[in-house]
Amino acid sequence: MNDTQLLRYSRHILLDQIGIAGQEKLLDSHALIIGAGGLGSPVALYLAVAGVGHITLADDDAVELTNLQRQIAHDMASLGVNKAQSAAQRMLAMNPDIQVTASNLRLQGDALDAAVALADVVLDCSDNFPTRHAVNRACVRHGKPLVSGAAVRFDGQIAVFDLREQSAPCYACLFPEHASDAEMRCAEFGVFAPLVGVVGSLQAMEALKLLMGVGESLSGRLLLHEALTGNWRSLRLKKDPGCEVCNRDKRINLKTSVDG
Repeated sequence: MNDTQLLRYSRHILLDQIGIAGQEKLLDSHALIIGAGGLGSPVALYLAVAGVGHITLADDDAVELTNLQRQIAHDMASLGVNKAQSAAQRMLAMNPDIQVTASNLRLQGDALDAAVALADVVLDCSDNFPTRHAVNRACVRHGKPLVSGAAVRFDGQIAVFDLREQSAPCYACLFPEHASDAEMRCAEFGVFAPLVGVVGSLQAMEALKLLMGVGESLSGRLLLHEALTGNWRSLRLKKDPGCEVCNRDKRINLKTSVDG
C-alpha cells in the first residue's frame, strides 16, 4: 500500500483483526453485486469505501423518482440513468482508488456464470426469486460464497451461504426452487426506507469478513429483523440432503438462467 492508502484505510488498519494484511486482502479482492437498488446501494458504497479492489455491479434498471426514498447511491441527477452506472459514479467519487465495472445488463446464462466465476464473493441484492435462484446455482457450481439479503415492508433477512464448504447449505435449501411462495416486491407491498440500509450494511459487513477471513460469518444461519419491534432472531440452517441444487446425488442442470 502507498502512503495515501495507509491514510485512507487507517481506521481498518488500527483494528488488530484486520491490520495491513487484512486491508491488502480487500485491495486484492473482487466482489460481484447483483442489483444496485435499495440493498445494492449501501452494499456498493460500503465495499467501495472499505477498499475492495475490484467491484462488478450489475443492474439493467434505470433510476426512477420512487427509488430515491431508499436507494441512497442515487440522487435527482440520476433520474433516467442506469442504476449500475449511477452507483458506479458515486462509488468512484468516494474512492477513486478502486476499479468498478458497471454492467447495465441483467446477468443471466453464460454471462452470469462467467461473472460469478471471476468473483471472490457474490452479493445478491436482487428483488425476485428467479434471479436469486439463478445466482445461487452459479455460486454452487463455482463454489463461491453468497451473501443474500431481502427486505420488504418492515421485515428484513440476511444469510450467508459459504459454498466453499461442502457441508454448507445453499439458498435453495432454504427456499426450494419449485416452492409456490408468492413474490413480495416493494413496488407492490412497500418497504421502510432505513430497513434496506440495515440489511445492505449487514451484507457488506459479512462480505468484508469473508474476504478478509476474520470473525465468524453468518454461514449456516438466517438472521431476521423486525423493524417495527426492533427484534432480531437467528435461525440455524442445515444442508437439505434432498436439495436438487447443492446435493451431488440429486443435482438438476445447473445452467444459470434467471428464468429458473
